Amino acid sequence: MVVSVGVSASRPAPVGEDSRGILHPAVLQRLVRLTRFPAGPGLAGLVDRFWAVEWDLPLGTTHAQQMLTHPCGNISVSHADARAGAGEAGRVHARLNGVARTLTTRYLAGRGWAAAAMTTPGGLGAFLGRPASAFTDRVVPLGPPLGLDQARLVEEVCAQPDAQARARVLERALNGVLAAADPQRVRRARQVAEVAKIAETDRSVRQLRHLCDRAGLGARTLQRMFLQYAGVPPTWVLRRYRLLDAAEAVRQGQPVEWAALAADLGYADQAHLIRDFRAAIGQTPAAYAQSQSAAADGRAGPAPARR
Repeated sequence: MVVSVGVSASRPAPVGEDSRGILHPAVLQRLVRLTRFPAGPGLAGLVDRFWAVEWDLPLGTTHAQQMLTHPCGNISVSHADARAGAGEAGRVHARLNGVARTLTTRYLAGRGWAAAAMTTPGGLGAFLGRPASAFTDRVVPLGPPLGLDQARLVEEVCAQPDAQARARVLERALNGVLAAADPQRVRRARQVAEVAKIAETDRSVRQLRHLCDRAGLGARTLQRMFLQYAGVPPTWVLRRYRLLDAAEAVRQGQPVEWAALAADLGYADQAHLIRDFRAAIGQTPAAYAQSQSAAADGRAGPAPARR
């Protein structure tokens, strides 16, 4: 039996209090308006939060925002990435982003917005008729996998006057998808999300066997459930959350006991953990800490526009 940790209905923390996964959040906050909204009770346990971004950048600049994503999916309606080319400028797309296992970058230019739902780890599977692993490391049009009228959704979201209204249109659409979904699939997705919440919040849970004990499930069963509903194995979820924690601690200037963390996570040694950090973040912990200090002091800003 899964040990439930409960579902918080509180408002998501602002970026100043929780910037996990956002690289160089000080730069982001200077250039972009990011707002987070709680999910309603119908999506509890399946959607972690709704988020909205609005930007209006000076002519001739772009902002390259890097993200070390949570082990979650994102369901979004947004203006096209600045890399998409002149033909896409001003267009709005609806996309399903599966769990991204590598560092992702979104390029912003001109004026635009995005509205999205970040699922819980496991919650993504509730909205799909296929295993969530089929969408891992993929970005696809939103309509087919969710059975939505994509054009109508984009039209409705674009008609809204502000960020919160856009998020609420997206919420209504997801509630509609959920109402038509297989109740057994929804129940199991919530079960996986509860186990993943333990992995996120209980720092004493460092290895798969600890998570199995807390969930009351065998390793093979847990592996199958996570691939089906989260899209990634439970061990990957554990390690991703600890890397997010480590990156946040580095950003805040807090000490990280790398050797102890490596041992707890089952790494052969500290060097392997730091190598994973560099592979995920693109920098060593020391270089990342230095870059955060530069960003906080205003010595880092938007990249020049590409010609």
